[in-house]
Amino acid sequence: MSAKTLTRADLSEAVYQEVGLSRHESASFVESVLDEISQNLISGDNVKISSFGSFILRDKGGRIGRNPKTGEEVPIEPRRVLVFRPSQVLKDKVSNLSS
Repeated sequence: MSAKTLTRADLSEAVYQEVGLSRHESASFVESVLDEISQNLISGDNVKISSFGSFILRDKGGRIGRNPKTGEEVPIEPRRVLVFRPSQVLKDKVSNLSS
């Protein structure tokens, strides 16, 4: 199993190879897409990319947690979390790799 991580540079190189834009234009394009996704999430909108997955914002309520080392109760503040849910198409593609 490979431990390689896909980076922004890898994405812009892929755009350069596939689309034929210049390297600078490819990097700018990737940045624009990532900025658009980020801005929508920051403004509270979910992002759905067909055949890939959805980035969903969830509000988690406050609760009382426990420090596992000392057993002391610790309040956990309410917060907003980001969850990625892969589409069924992506799940199928990934599961077929391991078969």
